[in-house]
Amino acid sequence: MNIVDSSGWLEYFADASNADFFAPIIEATDQLLVPAVCIYEVFKCVLQQQGLDAAETRIADLYKGTLIDLTPSLAISAALLSDKLKLPLADSLILATSQAFNATLWTQDEHFKGIEGVEFIAKLPGDEANK
Repeated sequence: MNIVDSSGWLEYFADASNADFFAPIIEATDQLLVPAVCIYEVFKCVLQQQGLDAAETRIADLYKGTLIDLTPSLAISAALLSDKLKLPLADSLILATSQAFNATLWTQDEHFKGIEGVEFIAKLPGDEANK
């Protein structure tokens, strides 16, 4: 199973330099898990940058995967990870979800670099896809 971090979804939607890294994972919807917090982050970013119509259109792609709701146990796991790894809230929730489901986390977010179970690709300098 796989999880794509919000930065990966935004890269894919923008067809930016790392889009090809994320495309096979996003398009294999039968193996794709989508944490609820990714829906929030992606929808908000697209809404702010492109408006409501674009946000509603793009978010439909996230719904093609298996949606994972935030549960109390995931919240506690995320808090522990946040404290241990000094991760922001959303990142800790995404990582906790990937660990709970033994999924590989695909990302270009530097916060995840070097963490077991994470496939990381560096964001290219000057790539404006998801600032």
